[in-house]
Amino acid sequence: MGVLGNHAVGGPAVMPRTGLILPGGGARGAYQVGVLRALAEIWAKSAAPGFPFPIISGSSAGAINAAVMASHADSVAEGASRLELFWKRLHCERIYRTDAWTVMATGLRWMLSFSPLLNTFVRQPPSLLNSDPLREFLDRELLLHRIQECIDCGHLRGIAITASGYTCASAISFFQAAEAVQPWIRARRSGRAATISVPHLMGSAALPLLFPAYRIGNEYFGDGGMRMVAPLSPAIHLGADRLLVITTRDERPDPEPSEDVAYPTFGEIGGYLLDTIFMDRLTSDIARLERINETLSLMTPEQYRKTPLNIIRALVIRPSVDLREVTRRHARSIPRPVRMLLRTLGGWGRDWRMASYLLFEPGFATELIELGYQDSMARAKEISTFFTAPVETINQRQM
Repeated sequence: MGVLGNHAVGGPAVMPRTGLILPGGGARGAYQVGVLRALAEIWAKSAAPGFPFPIISGSSAGAINAAVMASHADSVAEGASRLELFWKRLHCERIYRTDAWTVMATGLRWMLSFSPLLNTFVRQPPSLLNSDPLREFLDRELLLHRIQECIDCGHLRGIAITASGYTCASAISFFQAAEAVQPWIRARRSGRAATISVPHLMGSAALPLLFPAYRIGNEYFGDGGMRMVAPLSPAIHLGADRLLVITTRDERPDPEPSEDVAYPTFGEIGGYLLDTIFMDRLTSDIARLERINETLSLMTPEQYRKTPLNIIRALVIRPSVDLREVTRRHARSIPRPVRMLLRTLGGWGRDWRMASYLLFEPGFATELIELGYQDSMARAKEISTFFTAPVETINQRQM
């Protein structure tokens, strides 16, 4: 986990390229918006020129946030403001079909498709929910043509949107970037040059089982977190030498039960898997980055110059509270047919994981945005130092 680039050991101070990492999280992605609003304010106070994130990488809901920010790389404040307006206008029906007929018919088709007597006549639905409204919303709201304009003007070096190919069984990071950026191939993951479009975002945001896979070229793609074992790598391949990561889960472990618990339901297992896809691999990748940094920091300057790896500092911003508790307070704003579906699947109550990914409602989004803003402002001094420190002071032993 490293990057080819200029070493700062013994050399002049160089301002690094910051990569913004926006992982998935469904409706939890609203938390990233509050963080970005705070980052825009902190950046403005630093009086530093340009755009703070010349490299942006996103997957799932984070892919949509990444696309909005990349489209406004000439003004981080405008991008954050537009993103906040975007999320506060969201309702579940703008993301997926919530009418009773569609939800009930889909559930019935699922049940009948498992019958050995009826599965010949009943075609299995592609997913539990229909995400056509999201496609229409993105087509109407996004200004994706501005991504290339921002690249041409030098505000943006590149953006990567990761989706998982169901046929190639690999994570593909579709990137739109400056000419200097070249495609890459690693085990079960690669970078492919593309002009970012709504299908890339739909594929990246296709939560497994919940939302239908999306065709990009000759293949169907699903959520970018499923196959991506190194979530930090796309930004590094685009040239980032420091990373700002905005996660959507706190890292405090759940306590062990003090008494016997019921067998996990399908919905609980589904929520657990989504949590694993979005957060566990990112946490592991950050830990791997820290280990490599530690190893490199023990080298002499001469040894360090001989390796193609650079120390890459990562600043991680995560929720200060468990977002499942926030979900519990707002869960009843999910449309009734979808609540009934979640109850049927066992995804209602107890841990609230699955519901937290589907709660695209203004009240939930507003609370998460405010939480993200407050969490970031509480670390304003640390973030300001991260923004303004040159490479030679960033490349230290401490993360």
